[in-house]
Amino acid sequence: MTTDVCSPLGFVRSPSAGTAVLSWPGGRPEVDGRPLTLPPAAEEIASLRPARALRVEWPSAPDGRALALVTDLAAAGVPLTADTAPAWAREADPELTGLVESWAPRTGEDVPASVADLRREEHSVRLRRHALRRRGLVPGTPRVSVVMATRRPHLLPSALTQIARQRGVDLDLVLALHGFPLSRVRQAVDAFPLPVTVLEADAATPFGEVLNQAAARAEAGLLAKWDDDDWYGPEHLSDLLLARAYTGAGVVGMAQEFFYLEPLKVTVRRTDYTSEVWTDHVAGGTMLVDRALFDEVRGFGPHARGEDAHLLRAVVASGAGVYRTHGLGYVLRRSLGADHTWQLPLAHFLRVAAYQWRGFRPSVILEAP
Repeated sequence: MTTDVCSPLGFVRSPSAGTAVLSWPGGRPEVDGRPLTLPPAAEEIASLRPARALRVEWPSAPDGRALALVTDLAAAGVPLTADTAPAWAREADPELTGLVESWAPRTGEDVPASVADLRREEHSVRLRRHALRRRGLVPGTPRVSVVMATRRPHLLPSALTQIARQRGVDLDLVLALHGFPLSRVRQAVDAFPLPVTVLEADAATPFGEVLNQAAARAEAGLLAKWDDDDWYGPEHLSDLLLARAYTGAGVVGMAQEFFYLEPLKVTVRRTDYTSEVWTDHVAGGTMLVDRALFDEVRGFGPHARGEDAHLLRAVVASGAGVYRTHGLGYVLRRSLGADHTWQLPLAHFLRVAAYQWRGFRPSVILEAP
């Protein structure tokens, strides 16, 4: 199902080896003395995954093949670092060389492993975004219909603000008001700067059926589900579009990593859900699905709960495939259990968390105000 483009598939979140060195002795690329092909083969990229970083020792003379190799490795999400790049490389791709120079691996007693690994992955995300776009993986500005159903009018202004700040995508919104009239949120809807279609659904209608009614009103060939209470980075949809392009998956979504436990004022991160993998599960509020496939599998489960799992099972059964990309630009809000269709106590999230911090502490990829 994957394309022949170098991709982050198989990215390793916690490295087990140190920094390797990419150099060009005699004009041919090597990593710690091992030859590297152009473009790098999948097994060569896999051999680099355990490394904390790959230090680039650029050729001093202009070398288009060297730049192409570094771009391929960046597209694969390999965490690249370097001292100052030569002038020819900076002129050829100032953003790439700037990114490579902007980060160096930090470990030791002053930097907890949880922070070091997170900064490394954030760097990887920035590299892959730039390189995959430079490769033209997602041409133009794709059209996406965002589908959101809400029963909580007080959360709508924040959700609309986050949708409106999405970059690199042409989107419209289908908004389903579940159990309350448009008049209650008219001001927020009128202030939304992008095309929006509003429908009012009766409170007794199952949540999954409300989502299906909203999806039926969508006009784009791609549908993105959005939850009203979560936080999304401005490149949320762009990252999903990239993942769809380099995998060809029927559904792409994000890992459930960061949770904000609102009553406790605590952010937790769970790391048991790996990212950049084929899977049968993604965070329900992050699903991007082809409209034709959505119609083929008959959409969300028309139930009060479990609507996302129903869709994912149907997609897996169809053979279309589900892919989970990184979850750094997404934070799930958890308040009291009765406020969510996903019924789990707050203690559950504390129990499964690998790390926790006081206050709202998302990844910088979220670009929180």
